[in-house]
Formats: sequence, structure tokens, C-alpha cells
Amino acid sequence: MKMSPLLKPCCLALAILLPASCNTAPQPAKPRIALVMKSLANEFFKTMQDGATAHQQAHSAEYELIANGTKDELDVARQVEIVEQMIAQQVQAIVIAPADSKALVAVCQRAQAAGVVVINIDNKLDAAVLAERNLRFPFVGPDNRKGARLAGEALAQQLKPGDQVAILEGVPTAFNAQQRKAGFEDAMKAAGINIVSSQSASWETAKANQVAAALLVEKPELKAILCANDSMALGAVAAIRAAGKAGQIRVIGFDNIQAVRQLLKDGQVLATVDQHGDQLAVYGIEYALETLKNKTSPADRETKVDLITAGQTKN
Repeated sequence: MKMSPLLKPCCLALAILLPASCNTAPQPAKPRIALVMKSLANEFFKTMQDGATAHQQAHSAEYELIANGTKDELDVARQVEIVEQMIAQQVQAIVIAPADSKALVAVCQRAQAAGVVVINIDNKLDAAVLAERNLRFPFVGPDNRKGARLAGEALAQQLKPGDQVAILEGVPTAFNAQQRKAGFEDAMKAAGINIVSSQSASWETAKANQVAAALLVEKPELKAILCANDSMALGAVAAIRAAGKAGQIRVIGFDNIQAVRQLLKDGQVLATVDQHGDQLAVYGIEYALETLKNKTSPADRETKVDLITAGQTKN
């Protein structure tokens, strides 16, 4: 039987997916791995997709890849729908960066019950919900709290005890957002720096710009803004410029996306954290292949984070 073009290795971007009723093909000779990400409008996830694509092309004899992402970070329903479609297409494994740590558990459970290997990357599924359902999904990803603490410590070196700072959080229901906030708090508490506001900007540049602009008015003594990702850092930098406070308020981010690197050189962003997004999906894919081959579930694996400043890279 001739394989559908939708399942060929070249079709690695957002796919037009077949309904379950159309899936009558026999199991393929090599496994199909589905990569399910969050918003591809976020440079971090585009980098993740590019890394996965390059890996598949280098290992095209070993597996096929179907890469999917949502239109925005908050589209949990669409991500659930994508996973359902991957189950219907009978992929052998799903590597998922969940948009919400709790809301994606149920559909991942359905995938596992259908015999699909599920590997959790980037944002960890909620441990309490997993325990309640007696589920186990191996997690491959960084220690977000440690990474955020590194950036916070770099910032603390530029401030003094009692200085006022604000945090721009990610989506509050995402485990990585919670951990990055905690890491920032760890560093500020240790340095005696005062967190006067902590608000969610949902990972998004435009929302971060709005929140930061309001903070600059409400908190005139603000010395820094700690952003849980670089997309929000871009919004904060724009707000600082618009307020005529460039050079007066420090910004840190997280992800080391290309768009923030010139801002690091220019001093508009003090530091960011590289969690090596181009490799995160690759690590998950390799774990999925290992699991399929050995019929065992691998343990969690922590991936590295590096502090990135204008002048140094630090593990």
C-alpha cells in the first residue's frame, strides 16, 4: 500500500491531519514520532522544531516525524485536539511540551492507554495529578528553578538590598512557569531584594509590554524586571524604552532566543538562560526511540541550563 504523503518525513511542519476513520494503514516499518509543541509563534518552539527536523533528516532511516504546534501559548484545547489526532493516526510515540501541566494529563493518559509511548519535555506534567491517576511519563528537560536562580543571582550582583524588582510570570498553571518564578524568588530573597509585584504575562510579548508599562507608572522606584521567558523580556524592554527609562531598569529573561541576543550585547537585557531548545525535542525523540526499542520506560533526565550574559557563559 502506498503511504499517505502526510506521513512522509518531509512533512514536518504543522500538518493537515487525517480523521481517525481514514487511518486504515498497517503499522509502518519504522516508527512515527509526533512532536507536539506550544506556540510556533514563539521563537523558542520554532527553534525546537528546527532542531527536531534536522535530527530526523540525519536519521531518516530510523523514524518519521510529525511536528505540530498551536497558534498561541494558551490554546490548550487545540493542543489536546492535536494529541487526539495523533492517537487516531496510530503514531508510535508522542513527545509533548504541554501548554498546561494539569489539562494535558488526561489526553496523555488516553494516548498511553492506546499503546502510544508518551515522553514529556520542556514543561513537566503535574506530579500530583499524575500520582492521583497512578500515571508515569518520563520527563526530559531542564531544572527551571535552577536556571531562573542563576539569572536572578546575576541580577542581584547589580542591585543592592532593599531595591525594588518585579516578576513577569508565564502561564500560572504551567510547572515551568511556577519553577522559574520560584527561582527568581530564591535569588531575590537571598540578596535581600524586594519583589514589589509578580504578575502573569502569559509568555507573550504584547501582554508583557502592557504589564511592564503599567508597572513603570505604579512602581517609580523599580530597578529591574525579571521575565520568565525572553518573549516577555522583549515586551519589557520596549516598555522601558517607551517610558524613557532605557539604561535605568535592568531586565533578565529566559530561553536565549535569537531576538534577545543583540539586546544582551547592547546592555538592554542583563542576562538570559539557555536551556538549549534546539536539543530538547531531540532528547525526547531519542528517549522515545529507546523506549520503543527496549520496551522499557526510561527515568527522568535533567538537561543542562547555561547562564548567558554579554560577557560570559556559565553552567
